[in-house]
Amino acid sequence: MANKQMALTFDDGPTIGITDQVLDLLEKEGVRASFFLIGQQVTPETEYLVRREQAMGCSIENHSFTHQDMTKLTKEEIKEEIDKTSKLIRDITGEDPQFFRPPYICVDDKMYETIDFPFICGRGCQDWVPEVSAEERARMILDAAADGVMILVHDMPDNENTLEALKAVIPELKKRGFELVNIRELYENAGVKPVRNKLYSNVYDPID
Repeated sequence: MANKQMALTFDDGPTIGITDQVLDLLEKEGVRASFFLIGQQVTPETEYLVRREQAMGCSIENHSFTHQDMTKLTKEEIKEEIDKTSKLIRDITGEDPQFFRPPYICVDDKMYETIDFPFICGRGCQDWVPEVSAEERARMILDAAADGVMILVHDMPDNENTLEALKAVIPELKKRGFELVNIRELYENAGVKPVRNKLYSNVYDPID
């Protein structure tokens, strides 16, 4: 790779209003990201956002159907959560998701055995906590910046602080020599094949 690369990854969308603004920013900055969708958020009203994400070169990934702690579900229930979401994504994009982010980052052996996707965590910035300011979020993201890192943020309702943080973060990452790509490109360009039963926040360094 000529440049250091990172991936911005967004959870819990698509969300009318917030996801639109995120995509506007990504388009303005000329960067790609990945979106981990909650299946029940994908509706006829939000389908246009998924299509726009794909058209912009972003990857569309699986974040379950109802966003439950899946360690408390049966194997059959886990499979249904994954399959329903994957079908929605496939019906809109014509492509299957390739990665999975577990809700609340709760994982167990039953999930690893049942879900046939690499599991992605990511370096977060506590952006699910409303009291964490845009400045604090930006600082945490920049502190985590390193080649191969995946950043975990949310395009969920009322999350303007993350949008404001990214307006500062993206230009700064570019200034530091990082290229922002989608998660599939990050793995491909790194020459890394993700393995089962691992949780990744950096393509080069999975968590056991």
